[in-house]
Amino acid sequence: QVQLVESGGGLVQVGGSLRLSCAASGRTYRTYAMAWFRQAPGKEREFVAGINRSGDSTHYVDSVKGRFTISRENRKNTMYLQMNGLKPEDTAVYYCAADRAVGDTVTYDQTRFEYWGQGTLVTVSE
Repeated sequence: QVQLVESGGGLVQVGGSLRLSCAASGRTYRTYAMAWFRQAPGKEREFVAGINRSGDSTHYVDSVKGRFTISRENRKNTMYLQMNGLKPEDTAVYYCAADRAVGDTVTYDQTRFEYWGQGTLVTVSE
């Protein structure tokens, strides 16, 4: 079993930056594909960025490409989301999630993720 804890959220002005972290427990962290999702007020949760087990393959939703970077350090059991050029529409609760993927691929489908963190709030103000 994996426990996930996000941190790094907060209030930032438009154009600013934040780095989210997701700390995972358990010795099998490196066997999980990881991803960030977000849920804005009144909207459904959506995929933001994903990374495979080895960390050499990533995928982003179009709205964050070129602004967000997902990465992971398996020896530290930690995943990151560097967010630059933040916009008001990025305001949401951000969740990290873990999927025990069969292959070393990126997972996009949130129904496949077995473990979720509690979320961290990111608020981008005008």
